[in-house]
Amino acid sequence: MHEPVERRTTLRQRIRDEVAKNRRRIKNLGPGLITGGAGDDPAGVVTYTVVGATTGFSQLWLLLLATPMMIAVQNMAARIAVVTGKSLPEITTAFYSRKLTVFMVTILALANILTIGADLNAIAAILHIVSGYPTVTFLIPITALIGYLVTFGRYRLIKGVLITLTAVLGVYIVSAVLAKPPVLEVLKNTFIPHIGMHAAWIIAALGMLGTTISPYLMFWQAAEEKEEKKSVVQADDVGVDTVVGMLWSNLLAYCMIVTGAVMLHGTGAEIRDMTTLATTLRPAAGEYAFALFSLGVVAAGLLAIPVLAGSTAYAVADTYGWRNGMDYKVSDAKGFYIVFVGALIVGDLVDMVPGITVVDALYYSQVLDGMLIPLLIGIALLISNNKAVMGEYTGTRFQNLFSMVALAVTSMLTAVMIWQWME
Repeated sequence: MHEPVERRTTLRQRIRDEVAKNRRRIKNLGPGLITGGAGDDPAGVVTYTVVGATTGFSQLWLLLLATPMMIAVQNMAARIAVVTGKSLPEITTAFYSRKLTVFMVTILALANILTIGADLNAIAAILHIVSGYPTVTFLIPITALIGYLVTFGRYRLIKGVLITLTAVLGVYIVSAVLAKPPVLEVLKNTFIPHIGMHAAWIIAALGMLGTTISPYLMFWQAAEEKEEKKSVVQADDVGVDTVVGMLWSNLLAYCMIVTGAVMLHGTGAEIRDMTTLATTLRPAAGEYAFALFSLGVVAAGLLAIPVLAGSTAYAVADTYGWRNGMDYKVSDAKGFYIVFVGALIVGDLVDMVPGITVVDALYYSQVLDGMLIPLLIGIALLISNNKAVMGEYTGTRFQNLFSMVALAVTSMLTAVMIWQWME
């Protein structure tokens, strides 16, 4: 008589426990979601849209293949941070050498600053097109706004703002729907691999993969997991956060490629930066779609620039043993905030230096990233599978397999970029 009642009670309790666990996981979403959104910065918007404009839908399958690689690499970096309680620079110093750490952080800082300059210019270019005022008019106010938020805001406030901006990037999904792509052709190119043997296809593939897997994302997420002060038992929650964030990131990238393919493929438009992209897209997309595109660029920039500057500040501070974290006052973490604000200011200066174009900034930042990411993935793989460091939380088969694939792909990208650079 009582057995069915007891069984129902046990079932109810199990459901309550699962609901509570899922609510906790949703509440803990943050570093992975923000990292994923920040991967689609204005420089990424240009890259993904150009991929669609130059190669149509033919590289959608490649983005699908890159998604598990991105998840594996980011989850590996986040897992290491949660289990050890240390950032990547701290671990490389402890297990390898300080010189190696300084080399990695120097390359990271240079690449990030160049990308900050390009992203600031992209936001200013959109505001210039909308308002008619010169781009230089907007550089200092944007920099001041971001600097003030991070310097004088608390971590939870900053996290909330960044998550909101991540959500705003959903406008790119709307843009792709408004473009009315041929659904069957999109699906065919998503699931059936096709490799173009001409130079434009190869260059677009290099740009897309290089934009998708970026060093600063690894540094940022590892630093934020440390900032969140999560315990080892939350390692699985970190994995969920990372998967959600990277899927969101590549869904947005997918929609950018689709929009670029529908609106610009076959038009012969030459796109070199945000200004030429926006002016080319405006008549093709219409005012409403262009407004959504512009909102997405501004939101992407305001999200990515703090992440770029923040990953630089965390990396430098951890390399030299400085106190760091967005919950500290400026007086308690001077070095951290000096590097953060300094990265923003130097990014502004990059935009103002005659002879340095946005295209140059993006190109050389990609070359620097290409030099760094295979090294980072290799070191992370070694640490992730070191039982003396990770204990029972060593890398999973999924992480190891797709991280090794990412290592091979990024090493190839690096070789090709260096070859192009030397030519």
